[in-house]
Order: sequence, then C-alpha cells, then structure tokens
Amino acid sequence: MKNRILERVDEMTEEIIDFTLDLIRIPTVNPPGENYRDCAELVRDRLRRFGFDVELSWSEGRPEHTSKHPRVNVVGRLQGLRDRPCLHLNGHVDVVPPGLGWSLDPFKGIVRDGRIYGRGSADMKAGLASAICAVESLRRAGVHLDGTVEISATVDEESGGFAGAAWLCEAGRIHSGNTDYVIIPEPLNVDRICIGHRGVYWFEIESLGRIAHGSMPFLGVNAIEGMSRVLEAIRDDLVPRLASRRTEMPVVPRDARRPTLNINSVVGGQPGQEFPTPCVADSCQATFDRRFLLEEDFTSVRAEVSELLNRVGRDFADGQLILRDLMVVDPVSTSTDCRLVRGLGNSVDEVLGRRPDFVASPGTYDHKHFFRVGGIEQCVAYGPGVLEQAHQPDEWCSIEDLVNATKALALSVQDLVGRKP
Repeated sequence: MKNRILERVDEMTEEIIDFTLDLIRIPTVNPPGENYRDCAELVRDRLRRFGFDVELSWSEGRPEHTSKHPRVNVVGRLQGLRDRPCLHLNGHVDVVPPGLGWSLDPFKGIVRDGRIYGRGSADMKAGLASAICAVESLRRAGVHLDGTVEISATVDEESGGFAGAAWLCEAGRIHSGNTDYVIIPEPLNVDRICIGHRGVYWFEIESLGRIAHGSMPFLGVNAIEGMSRVLEAIRDDLVPRLASRRTEMPVVPRDARRPTLNINSVVGGQPGQEFPTPCVADSCQATFDRRFLLEEDFTSVRAEVSELLNRVGRDFADGQLILRDLMVVDPVSTSTDCRLVRGLGNSVDEVLGRRPDFVASPGTYDHKHFFRVGGIEQCVAYGPGVLEQAHQPDEWCSIEDLVNATKALALSVQDLVGRKP
C-alpha cells in the first residue's frame, strides 16, 4: 500500500507543479487582501474534482471582510467510513507584497533549475498544493478512508489569521469536538516537523508633548525627544535583559531561542506635509514587536514595558507616555510524544531515510488558532520549502522538496485516518 501511494505521487509530479504555479499566478497580496475569491474558486474546483464536498465560508462580521476585499475561506471534506478520527490539513492562500529586489516577475510562476519561483512558492502555496495532492494520491492508489480528511484554504494568515483560521475555529467549523489532528504545511524545511512557536506582543507607545513655534522650542515639549528616551532605555536596559533569557523549545534559528524586541515603525511631528512645519513635535508614535518565550508569562512581559515607561516618564515630566496593546498571541507547543508527531515522524523517515528534527518557529502561524480557539492539542506544521525563503525576493521552493513533502503527507494521511490493510 505504501509503495502504491508513493508511486502515485511520483506520477502526479507535473500535476503538483502545475497546481502550485496556478496558485502563484493569482496575486493574493495581503494587505489589502486581493484576489481571494479567485483563489478560493480555484481551490474549490480542484477539491471537487478530487471527490471532496466543498463549502465556502465568508468571514461575515470581521472588519477585514469588505465588498472590495471579501474574505472567503474554503473547506473541503472527504468522508470515510466514520467521522472520526478527523485529520485537517490547512494552508493559507494570502502572500505578503513582493517588495523590491526581484530578478523575475513575482507572479508569473516560473520553473527553473529544479525550483519553482514566485511570491508564495515557499510560503505557502506549494504547501497547499502538496496537501491537496497528497490526499488525492491515496484515492488514486485505491486507499479507502476509515476516518475523515478535511482540507482548508484560509485567508489573512500573514496579518494574524483572524478572518481565516480563527474565523473557522470560532464558528465551530474546526474544533476539538470534530477534529483530532491538524497539519499545516508551512515551509519549515522538508526534514523538520514544527511543534509550535514563540509568543508575540505587538504594542504601540505614544509620546505626547506640547506644540510650539520651532524658533522657540523652549516654549513647547518635544514628543520626539520623549520617544528618543524610550528607545534609548529599550536599547540599553530592556534588550540586554532579554538577551540573558533562553527557551527550552527548539526554536530555529538558534538566535531566536531568546526573546526579541523589534522597533517596527516610528512616526513623529506633523506627518503628511509637503514641507516641514516650523513646529515643536507634539506627538510621536512607535510600534513594537516583542517575541516572548514559552517560559515567559505575558503579564510579566507587559509589566516590563510598563515599568520602563514609568521610569522614563519621570524624566519626561512635562510630557506623557501612553502604552497601547495591539495584539497578543501566547506561545504554543505540541508534545513530541503524541500520536500525530510520532506518525508524521515515521512518514518523513520513510520518505527521506532519516528521522526529522523537531523545531519551533520564531514567528507565529495559524497553530495558535487551532490550539487556543479550537482546542485541538495535536497540531504541527510540516511542508515543502525552506524557512529562510519566506518573504524574500526571488522566493522559491524546490521540486524535490515539494514531491517529498507530498509523499510524507500522503503516508501520514494513510497512517492517521486510512483503512488498515
């Protein structure tokens, strides 16, 4: 049976490549969320051709869901003899903007030297194609399901996934009451299984001063100067403290096993003017990205920032420093001894001839929603693509990895929900 499955994947190689190229050629750029419907219809039609019952789920009520940029998710279900166990394969369709530095058209979908090039080739349209074709390879091999397989193509993962995977979990469509396992084919390298991710705290600090004429700055309070004191304290005090901590989670790359703090943006003064105004800046805003560890508690993570602002604020007495929370995601980690991880590990070993490494992601992905909202404990990421290729110019995924990941996923589907020979 395993040999038949692997042979069917090999026979489908060109089909898997072409499907990946078709997905790349739909520029589902987020923000703002372009062409989601076109991509959803492509996935829907492919799932129907492969025997799935398919539904489209519109993210009604979410602020991101608008008439100009509708948020639509696809869920396909392939029913076996029983409802359970149920394995859910999830991939996101959105991609980040291409950015600068490309030597080829990011949305043309090009095959060259054994690689597929294009925005989303690694992150993660190859993974979505791999998951869908993995299940189809079982059907073509004559494998019958004892349990059930579901596949979803969701939106907005790159901006948090709240109108995508979170929406489906909140609606009860994907939940521990109807789902046993989740595999997300994110590009964490084909010989690695990702068991979780660090936490994230996005926050904004606003510095408020008092406007005055630029020729008489002593009559005002410069908010940018206040923010500079905050940035200096972060650099000299908070960042060194963070560097002294380390997680036991196998986060990759190794430098990400420590908590990190990135300054995402700083905007001050009177923005949007064609010419500078002769004024003392009365407002300055900065946004921050704090990644925290499984061993850190969010309450203490936020308290560190708040205490730093209180300390800096004593030297900025004529101004004001305000902390605003933007987003919080707790770290997640799946046990390496659970049924899903052991079975997937065996499948990877079968295909590659070596045991996979267990890793954790430096950034979050939709694992957070399946665990925190859906209550599904057995969730991992595994798919084709090199982690460092995500969001890069000239992004690529190797065809060899694409085929091998499809084989490993196919064997895992058989192991978890297929009828035993």
